Amino acid sequence: MKGIMKTAVAAAVVIGVAAQPHNHGHRHLHAKKRDTVVVTQVVEGPTVVEYIMNGEKVDASKAQQGISEGLFVVMGSTKPSFTAPPPEVATSIAAPEHGAQFFEKSTSTSTSVVPTTTSAPPPPPPPETTTVVVAPTPKPAPKPKPAPKPAPKPEPVGGTGVDSDFPSGKVKCGKVPTDYGAVEIPWTGTSGWTTLAKFGTWIKGVAVDNIESPITGTCKSGMMCSYACPPGYQKTQWPEDSQGATGQSVGGLWCNEDGFLELTRPKYTKLCEQGAGGVFVRNELSGSAAVCRTDYPGNEAMVIPLDTSPGNTYPLTNPNSATYYRWQGKVTTAQYYVNNMDVEVSEACTWNSAKYPKSAGNWAPTNIGVGKSEAGETYISIFPNLPTSNAVLDFDIEITGDISGTCWLKKGQYSGNNGCTVGMKPGGKATIVFKNSS
Repeated sequence: MKGIMKTAVAAAVVIGVAAQPHNHGHRHLHAKKRDTVVVTQVVEGPTVVEYIMNGEKVDASKAQQGISEGLFVVMGSTKPSFTAPPPEVATSIAAPEHGAQFFEKSTSTSTSVVPTTTSAPPPPPPPETTTVVVAPTPKPAPKPKPAPKPAPKPEPVGGTGVDSDFPSGKVKCGKVPTDYGAVEIPWTGTSGWTTLAKFGTWIKGVAVDNIESPITGTCKSGMMCSYACPPGYQKTQWPEDSQGATGQSVGGLWCNEDGFLELTRPKYTKLCEQGAGGVFVRNELSGSAAVCRTDYPGNEAMVIPLDTSPGNTYPLTNPNSATYYRWQGKVTTAQYYVNNMDVEVSEACTWNSAKYPKSAGNWAPTNIGVGKSEAGETYISIFPNLPTSNAVLDFDIEITGDISGTCWLKKGQYSGNNGCTVGMKPGGKATIVFKNSS
């Protein structure tokens, strides 16, 4: 057969021919129209929409509401594409008009035509699924915060007292470093420091000149700042090679140009140290008695307190001359001022006492001297505060213990003409006893 006959149409033609009588001869035959074969309409099936977030299905109504409110954003979708099959040809078959030759007549088939056959309609196509991927609407990235300012360098904390190493150059100058064993003296007028020596620039190894000694204020840059220590201890800091050019003694911590305290004897890392030991004070009085040490090296004011109370014993610092402060190459000892009974410590341990101007402070009645010599023997002295004061102590003093000889003060009289001195050998103990006059 000629033409573009499809298989289904060819089958229809065969059937049509078989149904007609086979004519012979040359009679003119009239074409008889046969039934039309029509392709059933192909209709796109229904679409089901699924919403997916983070790999899991989301309820469609919630997803649509989230999209409408701007909470979700559509990241993409996959919708199956529908392609209808090409239309089939509805062909009518006519009897041959010219002998046995057959001709094909084609008519276009519309997809909207309903089949004319009596066969059952084809089942509807299965629903197609459109997948919509959604995600939470991305929030705008927060504006970067400005970089924080570096925190100020904290001062070291945790000093546990007199046995703590002092962090040189890291503690501010304004306050006495009590966390490291130093003792604040509130009545000095210099913010608890015992001596302030101002000379601007400290050049190690160079004698200090033009020293000013403020009597008010606090430790500041360009100052040597001296401090007190607890009973039985003494300060460790003074510039050994930069003392006063005209004989002044200079001691304490240096306040540098940045306002931080520096050790002046760096090999001594603690601010206070015990002396040679072995010397004590015992109060057997009916009242208190103040013993005041001079700030040396420093301004030599008697402001470092030991306030004794009845029935108690206290260590009295015994400097070791071999390692302690030297003045112009000479060894030094400690000097104490003994005040009358019941004089307040703030009136006793000061240069000028407003309440007792003729019998306290620099004018106290009696002195005690203590020091361990380079030979190893400790010397203890009791002597009147002459020629500065004519005051008479209102109680007695006696030195007892591992000493050579006797030394006492009774009713204003000393065992020696101008006082007395005893020695104590290494390893010994001596007690300076305060007694009521009998």
